[in-house]
Amino acid sequence: MIEQLLTEAKNACRTFQMVDTDTKIQALHAIAQKLIDQQDRILQANQKDIAQAKENGISAAMMDRLLLSPQRIQEMSEGVRMVAHLDDPIGQVIREMDRPNGLRIKQIRIPIGTVGVVYEARPNVTVDIAAICIKTNNVCILKGGKEAYYSNMALAQVMQEAIADILPVSPIYMIDAIDHEVVTELITDREHVDVIIPRGGKGLIQHVVQNAKVPVIETGAGLCHLYVDKEADIDMALQIAQNAKLQRPSVCNAIETILVHNEVAKEFLTRLASLFGKVEVFGDARSLIYIPGEMATKENYATEYDDYKVNIKVVDSMNEAIEHIYTYSTKHSECIVTKDDKRAQYFMDALDSACVYQNASTRFTDGGQFGFGAEVGISTQKLHARGPIGLSEMCSTKYEIYGNGQIRE
Repeated sequence: MIEQLLTEAKNACRTFQMVDTDTKIQALHAIAQKLIDQQDRILQANQKDIAQAKENGISAAMMDRLLLSPQRIQEMSEGVRMVAHLDDPIGQVIREMDRPNGLRIKQIRIPIGTVGVVYEARPNVTVDIAAICIKTNNVCILKGGKEAYYSNMALAQVMQEAIADILPVSPIYMIDAIDHEVVTELITDREHVDVIIPRGGKGLIQHVVQNAKVPVIETGAGLCHLYVDKEADIDMALQIAQNAKLQRPSVCNAIETILVHNEVAKEFLTRLASLFGKVEVFGDARSLIYIPGEMATKENYATEYDDYKVNIKVVDSMNEAIEHIYTYSTKHSECIVTKDDKRAQYFMDALDSACVYQNASTRFTDGGQFGFGAEVGISTQKLHARGPIGLSEMCSTKYEIYGNGQIRE
């Protein structure tokens, strides 16, 4: 069904891998400007998706995920310009060795090739991925969710128009079919697709991981935790909890569970109750003494809500908090709030999540916030890429070996 598109994308790689840095920068600036110039067109397309989402009864939190605005388009444009200004990783020498036989060996960064990305209802992802792939000489094959169909198509068309007279081939391919068969075709075509990156909820990610024949960079669902230590600054802990849960609950770096040391549980949870008035709380028996809610189950603690819902548990020690996190975490982002740096370091060393914070909101797990300009996703696997996937993570390597007639004895 999409074999021709995949063939064209693979063929484009050979040409696009030779595009120089200045040309790529010119293309990215053209995209950034075109997004602003075509704002009305993009917003009109987005409103079609919003109207359809309302008909389907989508939650308020997920609606926010889907919604575009002039401010968000401006932020996308600024992100593209930031990527343009970052150092070009392609051709960077990672290491260089001179062997006793006179051979000179260089390991350098190169593009991966064709990057297939399957993602859900966040239109900004379309622009983030395209920008990072252009800067790293990769060709992207995008399959967005049906909820953002009109927005994604408009964004892809705007970007393709912006670069048409700048790049020798298009590095942006958008799959316009919405049926599941095209996902299967994309993730199993080893001849034309070099890597697959799923970005979305646990169901989507696991479907791709379990069914793909193409190598996968696994991005993680965001079951993130906040641990309020017995040495916490309670004012700080409340501020972080409010930001990490309420600013944008639909995103993967929002917290889903708050663990509270019993020595500070009364003060923290009593005050949290007034801040979390619109949040549905699921807690253990000890936490529900101080904050209204329902009794939590193991299923609650294992759920990424992406909504105005939160789990709470009172613990007797930091080790109990760490054990809980190991039991339920998707290894995305965790945070400890404490004034004791030694206790914080113990917590951070003990966990193996992609991002672990002391005294800062998990909402910073983001390519833009890390200074990457954008991201393809947050990798929670341990091979090749981990955390926000930026420019260097979208590269492979090769060795270039220089000799003067050496032969092996």
